[in-house]
Amino acid sequence: MSKAKNNQVMEDLLNSDGDIPTPPKPGTPISGKVVSVRNNKILVEIGGAYTGIIFGREAVDGFDTAKSLTVGDDVKAYVVEDENAEGYYTLSLRKAGREKAWDKLAAMIDTTQTVEVTIKSANKGGLMTEFSGIRAFIPVSQLSPENYPRVSGANTNEILNRLQKLVNQKLTVSVLAADANENKLIFSEKAGLSGKREGALKKLKVGDKVKGKVSGVVNFGIFILFNDCLEGLVHLSEIAWGRVSDAANYARLGEEKEAVVIGIDENKISLSMRRLTTDPWLKQSQKYKVGDMVDGVVDKITAYGALVKLEDDLNGLLHTSEFAKNGESETPEISLEVGDKIEAKIIEINPEEHRIALSMKTGEEKPKKAAKKKEEVKADDTEEEAGEEKPKSEKKPAAKKKATKKKEE
Repeated sequence: MSKAKNNQVMEDLLNSDGDIPTPPKPGTPISGKVVSVRNNKILVEIGGAYTGIIFGREAVDGFDTAKSLTVGDDVKAYVVEDENAEGYYTLSLRKAGREKAWDKLAAMIDTTQTVEVTIKSANKGGLMTEFSGIRAFIPVSQLSPENYPRVSGANTNEILNRLQKLVNQKLTVSVLAADANENKLIFSEKAGLSGKREGALKKLKVGDKVKGKVSGVVNFGIFILFNDCLEGLVHLSEIAWGRVSDAANYARLGEEKEAVVIGIDENKISLSMRRLTTDPWLKQSQKYKVGDMVDGVVDKITAYGALVKLEDDLNGLLHTSEFAKNGESETPEISLEVGDKIEAKIIEINPEEHRIALSMKTGEEKPKKAAKKKEEVKADDTEEEAGEEKPKSEKKPAAKKKATKKKEE
């Protein structure tokens, strides 16, 4: 009998005997019982008729399953190779672990559950990591306030430098998206802290003083991370009393700062550094009263007027309408320049708005009598030009000519 016929007979016998299970096929999952664990090799009995072996990289599944297995334990694995010369089917915990991981990740979506991952690499868009052998991505927008790269001008090279500092660090994240079919896994560090943040936010109230670490310095203010999970913004106008043009002059990344909470709007926390100190404006403004004439230096020109520095932390506003002099338009063109020294009158002091209004108007018009005299002078000039009355300087030559004529006669 030929070999092919023998194999066919054996297959027919196996198929006809219901007690003998179908042989495992590569690429399919199996369930078995551990019969031996030694020399980093795990032997698994499959259906009471076949034996599988798990070893090497196929024993690593991200859940440390192999380390916890003992004789008699039930185990799930994937068949990766057909029966070898020794009669063993090669099995994989790694592949089974990936399927188990996808199931776990899918169940974590829209929950507060978190996992810890190690950052493998970084690019300009975010961080790369993995979970149970599955590659995953953490977008920049999903980083916690502590790790978010706040960079003025959105400089991509500086953002990348900040992100690369997180490589090899461990982060606690939650699942944002998990799709095994598309092999797509996205984590969020920010969402992983949401529960902790919500609890801290409920305890926070306006007026609280906080101390934290500077997490960002940008052109519109300073970000401070406090209570481990909350972040607030100190706007440029709340950094210090007086005019602040560059936040970088008042804080450095990682530096500790104190501030007071001045606003809580949903997830937005507003802080102030200047309100922790006495307002110098109020003290300095007490030296002045409405009607005083003051000297100042033009510090800034705007579309609505000029900002005039009276003292280091005290400015006055000279509105365009207060430039007008007698006979001029009520809104003349501004002729002042930055650095000009001027004298002006205080016409308003508003402590609540920190505003001192100035005026350069000359005051009341001159009496009409003086104006009439001026008109008469102009009339005299007109008459002289018309020749009705010649000046004395013109009469002398005429008299001299008359005398000469008489001598000739």
